[in-house]
Amino acid sequence: MSTTTNSPVLETAETVPAGTAVAGPEVTVLTERAPARPRRAAASPAGATGRSASSGTSRELGHVSFVGAGPGDPGLLTLRAVELLSAADVVVLDAGSREDVVARHARDGVQVVDAAFGEDGAPTTRAARAKAVVKAARTGGRVVRLMDGDPSTFSGLVEEIAACRKAGVGFDVVPGVSAVSAVPAYAGVPMTAPGTTSVNVVHPAGRSVDWSRHAGTDSTVVVLGTGDDIAAAAVGLLAAGRAPSTPVALTSHGTTTTQSTTTTTLGELEPIAAAIDGSPTTAVVGDVVSLREQASWYETKPLFGWRVLVPRTKEQAGSVTALLAEHGATADVVPTISVEPPRTPQQMEKAVKGLVTGRYEWIGFTSVNAVKAVREKFTEYGLDARAFSGLKVAAVGGVTADALREWGIEPDLLPEGEQSATGLLASWPPYDEVLDPIDRVFLPRADIATDTLVAGLQENGWEVDDVTAYRTVRAAPPAAPVREAIKTGAFDAVVFTSSSTVRNLVGIAGKPHPSTVVACIGPATAKTAEEHGLRVDVLAAEPSAAALVQALAAYGEGLRAAADEAGEPVLRPSQRKSSARRRTR
Repeated sequence: MSTTTNSPVLETAETVPAGTAVAGPEVTVLTERAPARPRRAAASPAGATGRSASSGTSRELGHVSFVGAGPGDPGLLTLRAVELLSAADVVVLDAGSREDVVARHARDGVQVVDAAFGEDGAPTTRAARAKAVVKAARTGGRVVRLMDGDPSTFSGLVEEIAACRKAGVGFDVVPGVSAVSAVPAYAGVPMTAPGTTSVNVVHPAGRSVDWSRHAGTDSTVVVLGTGDDIAAAAVGLLAAGRAPSTPVALTSHGTTTTQSTTTTTLGELEPIAAAIDGSPTTAVVGDVVSLREQASWYETKPLFGWRVLVPRTKEQAGSVTALLAEHGATADVVPTISVEPPRTPQQMEKAVKGLVTGRYEWIGFTSVNAVKAVREKFTEYGLDARAFSGLKVAAVGGVTADALREWGIEPDLLPEGEQSATGLLASWPPYDEVLDPIDRVFLPRADIATDTLVAGLQENGWEVDDVTAYRTVRAAPPAAPVREAIKTGAFDAVVFTSSSTVRNLVGIAGKPHPSTVVACIGPATAKTAEEHGLRVDVLAAEPSAAALVQALAAYGEGLRAAADEAGEPVLRPSQRKSSARRRTR
């Protein structure tokens, strides 16, 4: 590697020795920055023992891991980053680092330090952030310094490492996915093509740049910064001789579900870039941008950019949220019910004891909440899954079956057709005096459960203990902005996973706007929606979260295909807001 310094430019290029065969284009990374100020070298603590050097005490210092948070998509967080976050005692955040990442991966009780802003709310300097990291380390324990993108690229890593070294704090660096490569990839723009000989990355940050270094027609230029930085880059590249017809891709909020990419030419770039707000933006300049029409994959997802309302408890919304994200949507979870213990627990306690003493031939679970309620009682009594030995177990569907398997229990019976109480009843064998030594069934259910299953089992000869295992209580109304978004059509779709979610959402927040796509998990839920004056646009092929989201994605794909065929721009339902009412009358 050769390094050449020519103030104010630091240019680093990896070269290939003469005579060596080159399999692909040489990738040269050129970065522009102001010359570093002279600074006095700080002496490293003797031995770097990891003990406090300034105080003279033997108190152990913490260890700092500088961890890349990636460019925005939480799925781009590395495995090592997840591992360190889960073990961290303190997490120090950057301005753009997402607290949702910490909430998802860090343990309860972790201390979170916002190093981006001071107590007065003003942005902190790099020196101040370095002091915050050292201060966190001096408390002992594991410190994760979560940095946007990749720590080694356009960050304050150098200053913070120097501060750690001066204080005798041990550290390591965990690379992250950089916006330099990730954002163009998510925009559908390859960094190189067969004719590309170099990739130049420029982060002006308001400084003067010698754009003649980046004017070659066979180079791809990636500019990181604000709209003003990119507007200045357009002027500079044109002045340096880059053709006005050179394609440009301009991406803001890269790798998130709010990502937006605009394609233009270098000659038209300046006014477009100048109109960008203060959000970080990535511009790719070069012939590779013309490949986007074929390579675009992220912004063409069927639900890309959709804001979907999920009226479920937070504990149960995880699978739906993840599935929606795979199709490009953002989920807003609004709890409509609260699951609480029964008012009188004696009936549940008696049933669980009867389960252990051999009172029942079958136990039937009709929801994940029922599994959770019985499991909590088992824990309370010091029991485990072995108490189910000799007992036949039925589950209403795949999600409930998965909850049982997590407990170590494999269901003996699942519906062969519709995953509902009706489907389970159709698959449940009638009582046989010869084959069944016991004629009693234990059904732990919600207080508002229907009588379909109980009545059907009794008709088939079974004695049924229908026990209230939990109560469903209507949740408090959501915040005023959420209620307003529901009524005014800010949501593109709402997914209903049960009849109770329909009733409770309408009860606490009102009916969704006519433009909002209504998706239901099954016929019973759809019937309830229609009874509340909603028109059902999407019905899942089977009652599962995966089938529900897949059906909604197919609907979104249909809207996209229709717009493409008509030569119209693809608009989300919230952008259409047709005045025609879509509700049944």
